[in-house]
Amino acid sequence: MADQTRDPAALVDAAVGGDRGALARLLSAVEQGGDQARAVGQLTYPRGGSAYVVGITGAPGAGKSTLTNAVVGTLRRGGERVAVLAIDPSSPFTGGAILGDRVRMGDHTLDEGVFIRSMATRGHLGGLALAAPEAIRVLDGVGYPWIVLETVGVGQVEVEVVGAADTVVVVVNPGWGDSVQANKAGLMEIADIFVVNKADRPGAADTRRDLEQMLDLSPVAGSGGWRPPVVATTATTGEGVDALRQAITAHREHLVTTGELSQRRRRRLDSELHRILAERLRERAASLAEGSRFEQVRDAVADRRLDPWSATDELLGAEGP
Repeated sequence: MADQTRDPAALVDAAVGGDRGALARLLSAVEQGGDQARAVGQLTYPRGGSAYVVGITGAPGAGKSTLTNAVVGTLRRGGERVAVLAIDPSSPFTGGAILGDRVRMGDHTLDEGVFIRSMATRGHLGGLALAAPEAIRVLDGVGYPWIVLETVGVGQVEVEVVGAADTVVVVVNPGWGDSVQANKAGLMEIADIFVVNKADRPGAADTRRDLEQMLDLSPVAGSGGWRPPVVATTATTGEGVDALRQAITAHREHLVTTGELSQRRRRRLDSELHRILAERLRERAASLAEGSRFEQVRDAVADRRLDPWSATDELLGAEGP
């Protein structure tokens, strides 16, 4: 067991066997990045491809964590194993996740069929931790068939959730009509399902009607044969959560039937490969922008003996035009 705390292969085997501590260490390695994270990814990626990812997003205060807790409950009643990635705001002191989401999902803390992990945004806009896509692959690779990704409420920049989820659930509250009008373009592009949460409050029917009218006018809604349904829920009591679960299942069936699921995942891989390639190139650029050779080329540019473009070609070892 001593080697298991360090060896990625041993950790992956243990996590596949149900060792939650080993899985936690794998996710920590992914968050820290570097060679260890790369080794974890190389081991878990070939094992994956079966998990279905549901993204739950929306404005702050919409009740996303409570709704996530309720959705996990419906999946568990169906016998499904579920992993939850709750993207929390970063602590201004430690940089770690504040863990508020985990407090609100306490119903499942002791459930062996549920794994909950908070990840810090670390100031990253878009509502997702930088390591979230890699963490999803780890959870997929160790055998979780359902992954629920809940993003921190940071407004319209949360469109980044689309790149990591198969089904995107956008949560709003009653009385959100003005904000809906202000944000409708982004919401129309990312939402597969709308949820009016806290539907026991005044204004829920009006908000639902506003959303339906937006969908009537939106050229995005209904594209590909899918019109995002508007589901009313009261997550604190569980009312409407079964209907949301049915909507998620219906959307999944639609994606599979039309072939859109494989297309979405291919686009996701395109984005991921671009991101990894850009990161590797940044690393290469940083290594080239130091040392005696860089200083010589820089001095040649400063003396006007070499233009910046030719200097870059020389540093990269490329031939000029």
